[in-house]
This record gives sequence, structure tokens and C-alpha cells, in this order.
Amino acid sequence: MPTQKKMPAADKKKARKKPGETTGSTARIAATGDQADTAATDQDGPNRRALTIDSVDRQKLDPGAERTGSIEGQKVKPEDDPFAATGIKVGTFVFRPTLEQGFTATSNADASSGGSSAVLSETALRFSATSDWRENSALINGYGIFRNTLSGQKINDAQGRIEGQLNVDLDNELRAIAKLGYEAVPESASSPDAIAGVTSQPLRQTVDGSLGIEKDVGKMRYTLTGAVTHDFYGDAKLSDGTVLSQKDRDSTLYSATLRTGYQVSPAITPFAEVEAGRRVYDLRLDSNGFERSSTRLGARAGLELDMDDKLSGEFSVGWLREAIDDDRLPANAGPYLNADLKWSPERGTIIGLTGRTTIESTTAANESGDVLYSGRLTGERQVRANLTANSSLGLDWRNYTGSEGHDLILSAEAGLTWWLNRYAGLTTRVRTEKLTSNLPGRDYVANSVYLGLKVQR
Repeated sequence: MPTQKKMPAADKKKARKKPGETTGSTARIAATGDQADTAATDQDGPNRRALTIDSVDRQKLDPGAERTGSIEGQKVKPEDDPFAATGIKVGTFVFRPTLEQGFTATSNADASSGGSSAVLSETALRFSATSDWRENSALINGYGIFRNTLSGQKINDAQGRIEGQLNVDLDNELRAIAKLGYEAVPESASSPDAIAGVTSQPLRQTVDGSLGIEKDVGKMRYTLTGAVTHDFYGDAKLSDGTVLSQKDRDSTLYSATLRTGYQVSPAITPFAEVEAGRRVYDLRLDSNGFERSSTRLGARAGLELDMDDKLSGEFSVGWLREAIDDDRLPANAGPYLNADLKWSPERGTIIGLTGRTTIESTTAANESGDVLYSGRLTGERQVRANLTANSSLGLDWRNYTGSEGHDLILSAEAGLTWWLNRYAGLTTRVRTEKLTSNLPGRDYVANSVYLGLKVQR
């Protein structure tokens, strides 16, 4: 009986191969070519579906593995914040408006030593507009708050601000940053310059702008910024019907700041800066015969931090001084503190710290003004996707120049926002504020509760 010649293993595989079927290597080559839709098909004729490279390799390694499902069948990745405003496209900007309407019950409507309780209607409009440009960037922010009395102490006021920033990349590692803003705020009843016996405090309007140029040279960072701020005041309306002019308070502050920094690492940049400026009053002499214009000098050192989403911002310390032209008035001067930091210890939690030093000038007879130190510690926590909690603690210290007078203001606030859907939510907050002073007639306590509806787009 003749012996049967043994078939090689490779030929056996070919013999088992069905007509029209390709090998794994052939399928991979065909799938990457121009005829990918006709290679490596199933067994249903011309309507067979091509296998992808991944599915072929996966089945080669694990014949029992299932094929990857179609794109339509895959789960969509959930949004980081499903209740964030989507925005409205307006030209080359994305516009995000927010409108809030609510009611405030307060024990001290105007936050003054003589204030009384009231129920107020409060309307707040806020918006931001961000550019959608391929190069450079622009940002516009604004807000307006309107309050009216429903019962109790009479309050009828409005305040608001709008500001814009433009960032432009120039040649030779130069960057330009331009800012422009306008603000209108009534004089606070607790301000050192508040006028007694008025039906409404004067309106303070501010126009401010700045232009900064940044330059990087290796690890060195240089920034030169020029700024102009003009304050002008409306008339005060007295309770007897007369009007008291406030034009002697109108002034313009011109300043220039030079900052030099060294980038120790991408996350840390120490810096030092010097500031020089001049405050010029529209009237050379105020109503009491004092020359109020002054010369401003300051120096400080600080640290810029950029640790991505964990910690960012800057803080600095130094000295600030404004010497008044009139020799009878001492200079407003004191330590300078500034901070603007954001820290995220975990996802959904943001802790903020801000600090600011402000020289407040005055036209009161024989007084220079004061130095105000303001600090805020804020916290925001996303408890659930549709529930956000926020809180803040505030401390203000006002030191009057040329006297032992001082004010201490403590404040605390806590709130919740519950989003009903992406466009509307309920918001509430409670707040307490207390001013303690060693000057007569300035102490007050103000407690309030707010409930409102917020809509956004």
C-alpha cells in the first residue's frame, strides 16, 4: 500500500482557509490602504464589513475576545460640570449672562450706626464675554446690582462695573496687556467721608485704564505698567432739599510700576517692583483751603505661583506712601500687603485668598485720610453636580493718618445654590457684618438673609 505524503502544517492552514478569506497580515495591509472598505470582510458577500486593525490584532491574541462596538454604541463621556453655562456665540465672543432676582431681609439696610431693618428687592445682572480668536485674547466682565425697599428703611440705589482686558503677543518675546474699566458706586454710609443728613449719598464714578508691556529674557521677567484712575463725585442731596457739591473730591491718579522677576522654576517666580505716581485734584484748593494733590511712592517684593490647577496667583509685601502737597497734613503711609491666590486641595473645591492695600484720601478739614487693609478668605465646594456651597470670611482694618483712630470690620457669609437644570437655580445666603471703631458714632452690626432665583445662559 503506497504511503501518503505528509502535508506541511502551513499548507494545512491554507487548505482550511475558506475561499475569499484573507490572512491577518493581509487584512492589516488592506485596512490601511485606499481599499480598506473591501479588505478583511465577513462572509455575507459585497455587504461584508471590514475588520479594523485593532479588532484583527485583538482576535489574533485572544480569539474569544468580542469586537469593539460601534461609535454610536459607546457611552458619551460625562461633562465635568453639567450645570455650567453654555454661553451664547456673539460674533467672535462667547457671551455668558446671569440674572439673579431675590429678596433680602436685613437688620441694618444701609450698614451704618443709625441703620434700621428692611426687606429689599435685589436684582443682580452679571456677564462675561470671552474672545474666540486664533491669536491674542480679550475678556469683558460686568455687573449691575439694583436695590429697592419693599418695607422698612428706605433704600433705592444702584451700582455696577464693566471692565475689559486685551492681551496681544508682539514680536521679540514682547506681550502687551491693556485694561479699561468704568464703575459707578454710591458712597457707603459707613465710609469715613459719608455725609450726615442726606437723602442719598453722592455717587462716585471711576474711569480707569492701564497698559503693560511684558518681556522675557531667558529666565528674567520684566513688566512695565502705566495706569490712570480718575474719580469724580456727584452732588449730595441734603434732607432739607439743598444740594452740596462734591467737586473738590474729584481727582486723577497717574502711576507707573516696574516689576522684575526671575523664574526659579515654571511654578515659582520671585519678583520685586517699584511704583511712582502722582494724584492730582481737579481743584488746587479744596473747600477748606487745603492743597490735596500728592506724590506716591511704593516698593514691594513677592512671589508668583503657577502650579496648574492646584495653586496659582501671587502675593507681595512692601511699603506705600503718599505725601500731600500741603505741609499742614501728614503723609498717608504704611506697610503694603497684596494677595490673590487660588488653591484647589481636591476636585470640586476651591479656596481663595485675596488681600489689598488702599490709600483713602479725604477732603475733611485737617485730615489726610487713611490706609485700608482688606482681606478675604473664600471657599467653594461642589457638594453634588447640581448643588454648590460657598462661604467667606472678611477682615478690614482702617488706620487713620495723624491720629489713633482705627476701624475693624469683621464679616462672614455662607450660601447654597441648587440648580434645577442647566439654566435656572435657587440660591440663598446668610451674612453678618460688624464694625468696631474707637471713633464715636461709627459702630454697627448688620445681619441679613437672602433668597432668590438665578438664571444663566
